[in-house]
Amino acid sequence: MAVRSETIRVSGVRCERCIGRLAAALRSHDGLEQAHANLLGEVTLSWDDEVTSRAEIIGVLARAGFRELGSDPE
Repeated sequence: MAVRSETIRVSGVRCERCIGRLAAALRSHDGLEQAHANLLGEVTLSWDDEVTSRAEIIGVLARAGFRELGSDPE
């Protein structure tokens, strides 16, 4: 098992309810080991790189309405 960890910043986190929505989006994602978010939009993630990928997790967040900051295409 290859566990990766990273903290990313996302838009769309404005209140505790937003954090709950973010948690609900990630809760059942296979391979996600841990996720912690705060009201600054910082999400600390740990995942099994053999089961899921950073891109898949970012996709789950995007579908829930949270866009990664600093990830605009050039």
